[in-house]
Amino acid sequence: MAQNIQPQSSTHPGQGPPPKDLTGAEARPAGAQINQRLQHELMSLMMANDKGISAFPDGDKLLSWVATVEGPPGSVYEGMSFKLKLDFPPGYPYVAPIVRFTTPCFHPNVDLQGNICLDILKEKWSALYEVRTLLLSIQVLLGEPNNESPLNSQAAALWSNPQAFRKHLTPK
Repeated sequence: MAQNIQPQSSTHPGQGPPPKDLTGAEARPAGAQINQRLQHELMSLMMANDKGISAFPDGDKLLSWVATVEGPPGSVYEGMSFKLKLDFPPGYPYVAPIVRFTTPCFHPNVDLQGNICLDILKEKWSALYEVRTLLLSIQVLLGEPNNESPLNSQAAALWSNPQAFRKHLTPK
């Protein structure tokens, strides 16, 4: 008896048709999706031309970026510039990047190792956020700390006295 066998056309011989995503397009490996997302975010950041923030991949490593955030006008950080390191985990954008100051930053929400206490880096993270959103939020945080949950209690205690606070800042 003859069997009715239909050959499968596939770009992956012996594996059946390539998997599709929810839109019907051929699904790409997660790493390729992260790279595409980060390339898009880099272009968006460059095109937005926001004052006082910038970020670029660290060399040829697209999953590790170096960012610069300038102190907001009218704040104790005005005229200062801070470097940050952003590391993107395999689950990005569904998992927040790891962000830390590499320039010393005396701030109520930044510890001595440069770790940042910011809700959108933790429980309030959303895949809708981008690097641009994150850097703008950090810039706002510089001028408006959350003294309710300080990582640096000395900075939090001095925050209400700008003159005393400024004595602890290292101009860059």
